[in-house]
Amino acid sequence: MPRILTLTANLLAETTYTYDAWAEGATQRARAEFFQVGGKGINVTRLLARLGLDSVALYFPGGSTGERCAGWLRKHAVPTEPFVTPHETRTGAVVRAPGRAETTFLGLDNVIDARAILACARFLDAQEPGTILAVCGSIPAWQDKAWKPLGEAIRRLAARGPLTVDTYGPPLAELVSMSAALVKINRKEFAGLAGVPQAELTDARMADLLPTIARASTVARWVVTDGPNTVWLYETGAAAATSIAPPAIEEASPTGSGDVLHAGTLYALFERGDSLEAAVRFALPLAAANAASEGVADFDLTPFGF
Repeated sequence: MPRILTLTANLLAETTYTYDAWAEGATQRARAEFFQVGGKGINVTRLLARLGLDSVALYFPGGSTGERCAGWLRKHAVPTEPFVTPHETRTGAVVRAPGRAETTFLGLDNVIDARAILACARFLDAQEPGTILAVCGSIPAWQDKAWKPLGEAIRRLAARGPLTVDTYGPPLAELVSMSAALVKINRKEFAGLAGVPQAELTDARMADLLPTIARASTVARWVVTDGPNTVWLYETGAAAATSIAPPAIEEASPTGSGDVLHAGTLYALFERGDSLEAAVRFALPLAAANAASEGVADFDLTPFGF
């Protein structure tokens, strides 16, 4: 099994606060809190490593907050390759309370130093043929010239091994032109790529639009999620798109469930050799188990045979 690299350009130092109740306009006192490092690629590598695969998370830590993130990742045995930037890593807060929807507050996006971006590009160029790269999460300022070396390195690596993509906006529009092995995005991100209002993306519309977009691209496989709702997928050569209903669960926290789905799909595609539909059916119960737990990619894997 080739190494799977994940790329997180927008690292997050995240603290989750749990309240008995909370309301706007008053001082709130938490009854519990915990810290974890967020970022889609971080989450994907966390699960892939737990599944026994060789995966390394590439990321850009900065300042004292970045040092705290690096320490947390070492403590939790997450394989990483850091590219240090002088700018402070962004922070965020997740707020939980009984009877209230979980709410996430994010700080300003990370600013990544051009030297760190270039170091990451050189790292990608040094990888063996067949290396799998998963580009995960937002990439702020992607259209800035500082990111051009990394975009070019991703294109070169994609010519030597599988590329998978879970991003949106300008990075998604560019990366889908690189003959990606897999694009895994949510319905809002797909709407942006297709230029269609999200409110119009009913299941009936998805059945028509996904194959149309897919056939006009060089992407081999598409997975479009919608939280706990229907997942749509399309594989090159298929007569039609396929829809799958995720398992029904009592949700504790949806955070990271899409990343767990991405990781599980990668495992099934590249370790087991599954078809796309079989891979998504393997990954969906993992994503549901993640949503039923309060952490990210740290749920019990015993029921799944790991």
